[in-house]
Amino acid sequence: MPALRDLALTVEERDLHQFFWVILEAEPSDAAEAIHYNGIYCAANPQTSYSNALVMGAHQLRKLADPDGWAHSAFQGLPIAR
Repeated sequence: MPALRDLALTVEERDLHQFFWVILEAEPSDAAEAIHYNGIYCAANPQTSYSNALVMGAHQLRKLADPDGWAHSAFQGLPIAR
C-alpha cells in the first residue's frame, strides 16, 4: 500500500472569471503551528465559475486517491514546477 500523502485543494481566480483548481501537497516541517503547502498540479484550462473549478478539482483529487490514480491516463492536471 502506498504511503498516505497530505493533499489539499484550492481554487485560484487568475483573471476575471478564470478559475483554476490547484492540488497542493504539504511539505515536511518541524513547525507545530502551521502546515505549509506547495502546488503539485493545476488545471490546464480555466473554468468560468469558482464552483465549477472546485468540482473539477475534487474530481481530479479523487482520481489521485485511487490506488492507480497517479498513473491514470484520465488524470487532467499539469505538474507545477517547484
